[in-house]
Parts: sequence; structure tokens; C-alpha cells
Amino acid sequence: MRSHPLQAHTGSVSQDWRRPLSDDKSEVYLNCVRRLETSYAMFSVSLDEAVGLRRWGHNFKAFQVLAVSPALCHRLAHPLFSLLRAMLEHSKHFGTTPNLAPLDPANFQNSRSQRVARFNDLMSSILFTRRSQFLHKNSALADLVEELNSDFASTVEGLAGGDSLHPPRDWEYLDAIHYDLNTCLREAVVLLKSFLHALPGAQLAGFQAAFETESAASGAPVRTRARHLAHRRMAFLKGQ
Repeated sequence: MRSHPLQAHTGSVSQDWRRPLSDDKSEVYLNCVRRLETSYAMFSVSLDEAVGLRRWGHNFKAFQVLAVSPALCHRLAHPLFSLLRAMLEHSKHFGTTPNLAPLDPANFQNSRSQRVARFNDLMSSILFTRRSQFLHKNSALADLVEELNSDFASTVEGLAGGDSLHPPRDWEYLDAIHYDLNTCLREAVVLLKSFLHALPGAQLAGFQAAFETESAASGAPVRTRARHLAHRRMAFLKGQ
């Protein structure tokens, strides 16, 4: 049975970001963000250490550290994907629609990620309703998180197994995946706050339970594929 009292939510993403949440929504938001930030920090520190060791010529130690990075990447990607999916499914069922802005290609490094962002930007001007724009952006981010996680694992496997044809480029590729996952994380955090502002208080417990169920699901090993790209790191998102 489908239920959707479509929530009229006015304002903008920047206004939502500055406006405090109610106490119960703030608790849900902060718990979710802390979990994601902890996973991101572990992944980022591990990859930075591997890159630093390689830069200083300690290749054996670099590969030892790099070997644990796919698991840490997945530890970030899985709950991030789960959060995006929980918001997506809740919006499909109840019609909750937050304020949002389209993805900006300038916030990504991977050429594939930039194409996804450009297409989302285009679709935001074609899709007539904010709800359809939200569903498209959310789906694009979730697919991108899954693909980046998969690409990270396959690239590390190629480097560790000696199968890489261009190791320096593949190391840059890992760094770019790290950058783009960080961008996806920042997008999701901003989207979550606007989503919680739009979410009726009576639906908060249900949404939280759905997210926990998604997160608790066993994260199966991801598909592997190989792609190549360029460069690094991320501050906050432009215009938000």
C-alpha cells in the first residue's frame, strides 16, 4: 500500500544547512554522520599512509598498507549506499521530497563521475518535479558509490597481483576514487539534512529503522572492473 502525503518543503539547500534540526532529528542526523565520518577517516588515513610510503620508496610496506584499503573503502561505501537507498525508498513510498541542488562536475575527479554529474545537472532542468529530481540525483549517487567501491577493489587487486600495466596511473586512480567518494559523502550529508527537515516527525522512527536494516544487511563483495582517471582531495561542496 502506497502512502504519500507529499510534504510541502520550501526554502533552499543552503537555508536547510544553516537551520537547526529538531532534537530527535538532530540525534538521528549526528549519529549517521559520525558513523560515516569515522569510516571515511579510517579509509582516508590508510590510503594516505600507503601513498606516502610509496612516495618515499617503501614499496613493500606501501602494498602491505594498501592491502587493507579495499575493506576500509567498503566499510565507508556500504553504509553510504544504505543511507542513499533508505532515503530513496522512503521518498518513493511516502513522497518526502527535500530541497536539493544538482551534482556539480567540478566537484569530481574521475571522468566517469563527471559524466554522471553532468547528466544529473542536465536532467535537473528536464525533470519537472522536485521529487523526480531528488530520485534521479539519489539514484545517481548510489550507483556512483557502488561503482567507485568496485573500481577501488579491482584496481588494488591489479596492483597487488602485478597485473597493472600502468602502476603510477593506477595509484592516481585510487586517489581519485578517494576524492570522489568524499564528494559523494558530502553530497549525502547535505542531502540528509534537507531530507530530515522535510520528513514528518511521525515518520522519523520508520526511516531510522529502514536505514539500520539497510546498513545491517551483509555487504557482499562488489563486482570488479578497471577504469583510469586523475587526481585528488576535496573541501566542501561549491554553493552549499
